[in-house]
Amino acid sequence: MKMKYVLLMTGLLLFSCKSPEARRPVSQETGSYINEAVERNRKIVAEEEARIQQIIKSDTTREYLSSANGFWYYYNKKDTTRARTPEFGDVVEFDYNLKTLEGRDIYTDEEIVPRTYAIDQEELFSGLRQGLKLMKEGETVTFLFPSHKAFGYYGDKKRIGSDVPLISTVTLIDISEAPEANQENNN
Repeated sequence: MKMKYVLLMTGLLLFSCKSPEARRPVSQETGSYINEAVERNRKIVAEEEARIQQIIKSDTTREYLSSANGFWYYYNKKDTTRARTPEFGDVVEFDYNLKTLEGRDIYTDEEIVPRTYAIDQEELFSGLRQGLKLMKEGETVTFLFPSHKAFGYYGDKKRIGSDVPLISTVTLIDISEAPEANQENNN
């Protein structure tokens, strides 16, 4: 009996000293979902850019410019006498509209009252935020934004759906210096 007791205790000691092992997942993901999403997004961007290039190619009356930020634009009204463009913190007043690439109104400029925006300090979709920085006071510019520079995958949850490229005509009405710059100049 003592022998069984000693063997039992020895066995318990040997197996109880073992450190716990991590359990392995039943199935292992290889990141295929991420790879599929990246590939899908590349395809969407390529299709949208091809549509925009087709619009540019068929419109021989305007000179389109390509921005370093991934969108295209042309000037409806250009000011060659002013040099100042908005900088970080400047407050701009502007008017704009949003259309589909086919030219169908989504939001007219009447629906979007002239609005003010502190450059890079408030929410605004990335293409418009970057486009405003290219403009001078009094200019009107038409931008062609692929969806990733507009409202992207989520849309605006109202009239703009998922992955919708946009055309926007923007008029920069006024540029005011950043409030801090005005206070420094007054001191």
